[in-house]
Amino acid sequence: MFKHYWLLARFDKPIGTLILLYPALWALWIASNGKPNLLVLTVISLGVIIMRAAGCVINDYADRNFDPHVERTKKRPIAAGNVTPKAALIFFTALCLLAFGLVLLLNTFTILLSFVGAFLAASYPFMKRYTHLPQAYLGVAFGWAVPMAFAAQLNEIPAVAWVLYLAVILWALVYDTMYAMVDKDDDLKIGVKSTAILFGDYDRHIMGGLQIVILALLILVGQMKALGEIYYLGLTFAALFSIYQQKLIFHREKSACFRAFLNNNWFGLVVFIGLFFNYAIIF
Repeated sequence: MFKHYWLLARFDKPIGTLILLYPALWALWIASNGKPNLLVLTVISLGVIIMRAAGCVINDYADRNFDPHVERTKKRPIAAGNVTPKAALIFFTALCLLAFGLVLLLNTFTILLSFVGAFLAASYPFMKRYTHLPQAYLGVAFGWAVPMAFAAQLNEIPAVAWVLYLAVILWALVYDTMYAMVDKDDDLKIGVKSTAILFGDYDRHIMGGLQIVILALLILVGQMKALGEIYYLGLTFAALFSIYQQKLIFHREKSACFRAFLNNNWFGLVVFIGLFFNYAIIF
């Protein structure tokens, strides 16, 4: 039984967690000039991990009638009948309460922001029924860790936080579109909406343009915070990974698109490494 809940929360697939964790770490390092408060770092990091798990649970609950008809998802715990929808909702609630308990250790501003984050995370899975932009909503939801990290560290949200937040939203739009390209044929059959469907034959071109905008926003962050050459070296590697992802999705082959999605883990990592050593060397 424990195994099914572990799979439901996607704890067996840590790359999804890392992709969501990196932006929070970017934000904390920038907000703290490379010296994040240990309590804040711990709470924000654990909060991202737990809320990612909660997001996966509520996603599978929302898609319980769709997943059995999609090749990639038909063996998920709810779709396979290993976890009941009611049990999944109880598990989701428990995870949210655990995350909220952690947030109570932080300042009042961050606690208030957590309510917005919880709403966004809980409502995201239902967006694919109403809009072709659920991937953008995913970025809004899970990128919310960025303003929360600044609020937790500084008790305010400066302008640079919103620039970084926009970059994270667009990054999620890109990598989740790559993910959606894997399911495009099944989604068309069952009526699920996605940016992979919306962008059509221009998917690669639109994502390429967005990747350029993301890098430009990250450069702007560097300028606003007067970051050094090491940070920009990290962005250079991030740009190379973006080019590689474009190569992977060029023929829209499903397994290659999935590898492109997974490769975003390295994008997030090199940006963080650039930030980490930028501050480590300065201080």
